[in-house]
Amino acid sequence: MTRRVAVTGLGAVTPLGVGVAPLWEALLSSKSGIAPITSMDTSGFAVHFGGEVKNFDPLKYVEHKNVGKADRFVLFAIAAAEEAILDAGLTSETYGPAATGVVIGTGVGGLLTIEENLKNAFEKGPRRISPFVVPKMMCNAAAGQVSIRHGFKGPNFAVVTACASSNHSIGEALRLIKHGFADAVVTGGSEAAITILGLGGFCSAKALSTRNEDPQRASRPFDRARDGFVLAEGAGIIVLEALDKAQVRGARIYATLEGYGASGDAYHITAPEETGAGGAAAVRAALAEAGWHAADVDYINAHGTSTPRGDLVETKVIKSVFGEAARKVAISSTKSATGHTLGAAGGIEAVITVKALETGFIPPTINYEEPDPECDLDYTPNTARELKLRRALSNSLGFGGHNSTLAFSRFP
Repeated sequence: MTRRVAVTGLGAVTPLGVGVAPLWEALLSSKSGIAPITSMDTSGFAVHFGGEVKNFDPLKYVEHKNVGKADRFVLFAIAAAEEAILDAGLTSETYGPAATGVVIGTGVGGLLTIEENLKNAFEKGPRRISPFVVPKMMCNAAAGQVSIRHGFKGPNFAVVTACASSNHSIGEALRLIKHGFADAVVTGGSEAAITILGLGGFCSAKALSTRNEDPQRASRPFDRARDGFVLAEGAGIIVLEALDKAQVRGARIYATLEGYGASGDAYHITAPEETGAGGAAAVRAALAEAGWHAADVDYINAHGTSTPRGDLVETKVIKSVFGEAARKVAISSTKSATGHTLGAAGGIEAVITVKALETGFIPPTINYEEPDPECDLDYTPNTARELKLRRALSNSLGFGGHNSTLAFSRFP
């Protein structure tokens, strides 16, 4: 059995707002969600800014007694999933509980929970460790909590591949539906890593931009003056369904997911392989499953983290796969506005890619001011562009050498 797969619901929690509508409006208006960090004291850190989610009220989604039983990354996932599920009009009875799955990835899971409980253990003793620490910190907590809340009893798991986690989650959800193991899957990713360890670790690795004097202009993918990524948090969730079944029930279909590619660099635990061969393999695999030629693609939502090496390697990936067509395809990195949400990035960018196909607008790469002669493609600089779109790719590349690409098509 092989079936086509539709996207029927979208949900997002990002530094640009809670919900898909504020995210999309901000992107098309070239707004940045980056600001000084307010959730922790950053005075001892080299970096003082990030992409925090503002005005997030978990009580809109979770009962008061249960808020403290879930890590921040889980609460983001619950909120984004709620929006996507409502948007799709999906319930546990739509196809039956066992036919609806949940696959939600994360890069680091409940980092804040780990820090808080270690502090208690060292300062007050091990008896002060919360009984909820394990179910809060575990990387599969988001998938588990969403399935419990909605009664979805189908395949349920989490994918953890650093910044490629969401794309791998969505790709594996595609396969579950395509091959008949589920009729619908709630999928994407969530992350909340603006913590002492999260910020401190990336600072120590010198992976972050240090533009403390101008945070909103710090994330500048493909720009010659890029100096690192901006750490951010959030969640992006989509609902996938078997296309034929979604049509029968009269669901709104945003797009179809036609292909998924995954590969490994087998090169370095953090750095991408410098020729881009691994990333290119993932793109080619997604194109092959979709049955597309590279020239068929109208838009690429790039991984584009704003790191000197990463953006150069991704440019090489696109040139390798697309050849002369690389100069004709529209590309943008929306991390310029959202920052890098690590394991949530692919989920948020899947939502954005689908919105681009639905509306015919390409969100820009903001803060693109000084072209890099080695990154010389069309990155949709600074201003959104209206363009008739039929086919789009979304790339995610993760520490560990994990590469993943999703191929979405406008519907009908």
